[in-house]
Amino acid sequence: MPHAVIHRLQNSEPRDRRAIVQAVNGAMVEALKVPNDTHPTRLCTYDADAFLIPKDSSDHFTLVEITIYPGRSLETRRSLYKAVVDRLSALGIDPLDVRVVLYEVPLENWGLRGGIPASEIDLGFEIAI
Repeated sequence: MPHAVIHRLQNSEPRDRRAIVQAVNGAMVEALKVPNDTHPTRLCTYDADAFLIPKDSSDHFTLVEITIYPGRSLETRRSLYKAVVDRLSALGIDPLDVRVVLYEVPLENWGLRGGIPASEIDLGFEIAI
């Protein structure tokens, strides 16, 4: 059950913002093989003076930070990066304007289902893919 935060300059229409959130969510479902309705995905937008983007990027620079459980293979990670870039590219975001950063948090550091460590719960999906 990954969590994602998408960071962008505040230059998208409301309809486009929802499409961006759905694109990243769909990429996680596709690549990580997780259920579609178990993880939050949110978009944070910033005024230009509050988000310093790389100098060679356009105003559509998109930073996607995804927090996951440890155990995914490099192949799975590659699939995730590609799925995020492909889905955002379909929305008109240049692949060179997309960065994906993964954070791995041990299962015992996730409190779920009333505060139970994820390491003690049957999550209902495979992590080591």
